[in-house]
Amino acid sequence: MSVRELVVLGTASQVPTRHRNHNGYLLRWDSEGILFDPGEGTQRQMVRAGVSAHDLNRICVTHFHGDHSLGLAGVIQRINLDRVPHPVTAHYPASGQRFFERLRYSTAYYESVGVTEAPVAADGPLAAGSSYTLEAYKLSHPVEAYGYRLVEPDGVRMVPERLAAHGISGPDVGLLQRRGELRGVTLAEVGEVRRGQRFGFVMDTRLCEGVHALADGCDLLVIESTFLDEDEHLATEHGHLTAGQAARAAADAGVRRLVLTHFSQRYTDPGLFERQARAAGFEGELTIARDLDRVPVPKRL
Repeated sequence: MSVRELVVLGTASQVPTRHRNHNGYLLRWDSEGILFDPGEGTQRQMVRAGVSAHDLNRICVTHFHGDHSLGLAGVIQRINLDRVPHPVTAHYPASGQRFFERLRYSTAYYESVGVTEAPVAADGPLAAGSSYTLEAYKLSHPVEAYGYRLVEPDGVRMVPERLAAHGISGPDVGLLQRRGELRGVTLAEVGEVRRGQRFGFVMDTRLCEGVHALADGCDLLVIESTFLDEDEHLATEHGHLTAGQAARAAADAGVRRLVLTHFSQRYTDPGLFERQARAAGFEGELTIARDLDRVPVPKRL
């Protein structure tokens, strides 16, 4: 059975706390697993969450600050220790190539798995498969950063009334879907567009065009909200978002389910982020992320 869900491995900004590990997020998308921003301690959080190295097909790093990348060394070595049998591809800002290499080869180990390096240097598509296209868009942070987005191709939903009107039923329905045409009847005549699902991942950034591009029409958006609104000056200075800014961007983009994360240690009440997100006008499903949460991608409308 295909599963589409987010497994939250860590939610802290800059430093871990007693209750929040450094960043780490695994997206299960059908038969693939995509690990985003593995901060320090990610390998242990994977064990706690029941995630194995064999679950990983891609690693996507937004930028090379430690709370988003120091876990790379352990994760890559675990991929090799466990002899993951399938290809693993790593995406990261091209300007951070030296950091990636240092983390990948930070200690001695036996390299049994070839991790493919696929650095990101511009906005646009990075990879395409049968169930999604992976895209990247530049963000606004003191170091070069990119956010990531998965877009599933649109499909066709069969309309029973239209099928009946054309006398198509049983095995012929599948035959029409595979061929695109049957006895002069096309898919367009008996079906309607089934919009593909979308997932966005936005970390350390000020408001910018990249935020809006990544969030556009997302069924599930994971976005940083390091600061509360009253500290917007700090957010702007350090290249981050507030809860209200993140929520307004999500509302404007038509996001269905919003996950706020990457919280500064200065705040102890997660409820404040929820209240500010609602006050900013976001009316969809809202999750204030906690370590080891599992958040399903919303079902199709």
